[in-house]
Amino acid sequence: MATEPRRQLRVLLADEREEHLDQVAALLARLGHIVIARETDIGSVGARSEHEPADVAIVAVDDDHAHAQELISEIVREAACPVIVLIRAEDPAFIREAARRGVFAYLTNAAGDEQLESAIEVVLYRFAEYHALEGAFGRRAVIERAKGILMERHGIDEEGAFRMLRDQSRSSGRKLIAVATAVLDARPLLPPTGDPPHHVGGDPTSS
Repeated sequence: MATEPRRQLRVLLADEREEHLDQVAALLARLGHIVIARETDIGSVGARSEHEPADVAIVAVDDDHAHAQELISEIVREAACPVIVLIRAEDPAFIREAARRGVFAYLTNAAGDEQLESAIEVVLYRFAEYHALEGAFGRRAVIERAKGILMERHGIDEEGAFRMLRDQSRSSGRKLIAVATAVLDARPLLPPTGDPPHHVGGDPTSS
């Protein structure tokens, strides 16, 4: 029996075979995911992903390897989400080339429903973990950049910069990442380090 996925994913599904779309969509539903769009025109996946906020696209390709690889390149280039390719049978050379062109993972539908369901579960579970990890790294990078700005502007060390972010987070009731993002957004408005502050209304030294 399939286990409960860690995160419900919004899936864009594409397959030229309508009957196979139904089969894979049913498997995804049993796994707790949402199929937000179904396409029989494989070439339109990239454009469709711009209008449908999907977490991942699962795209079935045919046995015409050259045409399939061209489609993969086009989809990966245009899609606004990671792409998982569904192929009919194991083909190491095809898989290596698809990976080189940027697909996240592959599935094979040569097995029966139970094996396909298990494969989809594993791949989407790994993708959900990857997505969460990528988000964590992204948040960490933003906080590190904000700390660097505060260290430069205030002449403080890393611990002091983090304390400033944390204190502002607590006092404002905003998440730490929101405070760090605000620091990054404000940087272009700040004068270069060492420049005197700009005073509205003329020279502040004149009396």
